[in-house]
Amino acid sequence: MPEPRLTARFWVDAYLARLRFADIAAFVVAHGDDTAGAVLVKQSPLDGTARAFTRSFDLMSGARVWTELASGPEAEVDAAIARQRGYDPDLWVIEVEDRSGRHLLDQDGLG
Repeated sequence: MPEPRLTARFWVDAYLARLRFADIAAFVVAHGDDTAGAVLVKQSPLDGTARAFTRSFDLMSGARVWTELASGPEAEVDAAIARQRGYDPDLWVIEVEDRSGRHLLDQDGLG
């Protein structure tokens, strides 16, 4: 039996709560479709650089994994995110601000 799929809104709310628990600042930059929108996470260490992550499927295991979409100067990462939003207006964009570079996407339950 396939694993039940969470709505995008439920996942975003749970992710933001987990970040708050870890005392990591985060906010919704773009509100996507509540049910089926994809999610993109931008991590900013507040030094002029950033990384953007998107979820995809691992072809070998079928599991959902986070992959880096872009990294480098924050303006370039923002441009990459804007392009993604142009392709997918239902896309959620979450910005995480943490000087240590934490985003928690590598933790269990966030795949």
